[in-house]
Amino acid sequence: MPGASVKPPPLPFYLAPLRVTPGELALDLLAFGFRQARACVFAGAFFVILYIAGRFPIQGLARYDAILLGALAIQALLIALRLESRDELLTLGLFHVLGFVLEVFKTHPSIGSWSYPEPGGLRLLSVPLYSGFMYAAVASYIVQAWRLLNLRLDRYPAHGLSIALAVAIYVNFFTHHFFFDARIGLALLTLALFWKTRVVFRPRHREYSMPLPLSFALIGAFLWIAENISTLLGAWSYPHQHQGWKVVGLGKISSWSLLVIVSFIIVADLKHVKARLDDGRPAA
Repeated sequence: MPGASVKPPPLPFYLAPLRVTPGELALDLLAFGFRQARACVFAGAFFVILYIAGRFPIQGLARYDAILLGALAIQALLIALRLESRDELLTLGLFHVLGFVLEVFKTHPSIGSWSYPEPGGLRLLSVPLYSGFMYAAVASYIVQAWRLLNLRLDRYPAHGLSIALAVAIYVNFFTHHFFFDARIGLALLTLALFWKTRVVFRPRHREYSMPLPLSFALIGAFLWIAENISTLLGAWSYPHQHQGWKVVGLGKISSWSLLVIVSFIIVADLKHVKARLDDGRPAA
């Protein structure tokens, strides 16, 4: 229509210093940082629980059990304050299940990838029940950031292909202990599948974009930092940390990046299914 405003296309993030005034760019960066911090509300609160449970023990209550009760209180508070919706809570529940299954396998004595050496009554198959909240924290960050930064995806591949990739990555977390580790091939497959996909986000008024695979790697690196903080606070222990805390190797970044890929695909495809159902169309 004549006189209608044309919405500018998303600005590639690397061109922002050349296309945006310094003042506007500074405001966008501040808004981006603030919304990212808000998206980490559950993860940040969980770190506080880990610290408090370790520094201020409750007589007669095991630390692992105190962590679980604290995590449940945080989750209830987020729902009560409407910082997370009931639909998002169902999504987090799925991550609890997927994470718990992985925990049971990885902590089995025959595998021993990591362990929970302290006592605690609130366990299932020797795994503390709070462990699922650590996977849900990743999902919580994704769903919160999706809403707060108005995320959308351009040139997302066929959902059947993305789901197949997520399943393959998740299965490899188990099978690489018995067969070859396919993570390099899966990483290359991820690059091929999402090569043209851009994640578009809006901190304030202007939209920016970045390659989706780059966001996977960046989030994986931040999770590696969070992992070091978590193990320092005694959330779990790797074999090389049994005699005292040591830095987690950089190689774990690849594992976290793959976990981010699985998590992001699950959230993206669930949002796709919900949107189609809301429109009255088949979910396929």
